Amino acid sequence: MIEVDGAGIDLRDLPGTEPPAVFLHEGLGSIELWRSFPDDVRAATGRRAIVFSRPGYGHSTPVPPPWPVSYMHHQALVVLPALLSRLGVTRPVLVGHSDGASIAVIHAGAGHAVAGLVLMAPHVFVEEQSIAGIEAARDAYESSLRPRLAKYHDDVDSTFWGWNGVWLSPEFRRWNIESSLRTIDAPVLAMQGDGDEYGTLAQLDAIVTGVASRAERVVLAGRGHALHLGDTAPVVDAVAAFVSRRAS
Repeated sequence: MIEVDGAGIDLRDLPGTEPPAVFLHEGLGSIELWRSFPDDVRAATGRRAIVFSRPGYGHSTPVPPPWPVSYMHHQALVVLPALLSRLGVTRPVLVGHSDGASIAVIHAGAGHAVAGLVLMAPHVFVEEQSIAGIEAARDAYESSLRPRLAKYHDDVDSTFWGWNGVWLSPEFRRWNIESSLRTIDAPVLAMQGDGDEYGTLAQLDAIVTGVASRAERVVLAGRGHALHLGDTAPVVDAVAAFVSRRAS
């Protein structure tokens, strides 16, 4: 546990070669909810792996709702740079899932040095499919989702309603980070399942055409939003190959 921006952050820092892979979890994620994925990527690449729960998640300091529309920008531009500085990391490979992928885009697009971006089920604008998926999560929260999430978050209600409330707010419909893509000159791997419940492949199209660097587009047939669950071998293989070719 380290303190960054006035909050305690739960952290795992596993040794390996540099530059490290820094894992940025999804909108309801945490260290534990990555399951074995960071360890699998580390084993396949030999890279140092840094995994942490952002403030508001897991065992890090809770953040009560309401969350501002700019909550991902704060994580990308304030919390993440301070965390990397504390850990002596100057040019990471950012591996982001969902909200974490958006945070990676904002961070790199603001000019922070990165060796590469792995964007899994990313969001760069809000779609009707995104809203429908988050409404479905809201409807399922009390009956089935809350008991599962409560095992991983110290203040599960703050985590869920902070995330869910901001995504379903009228102001968030205009959220768009496509302008951040234009200044990204590091290599990008953008991955999504064709059965993603929270977004369409238009997200990958916007990233591949929007970044200033070379971007690789990978669509995984029959996969949903959580690419790091289930049979992760194709995902780990794609990430490891990208890291060995591009992110050094």
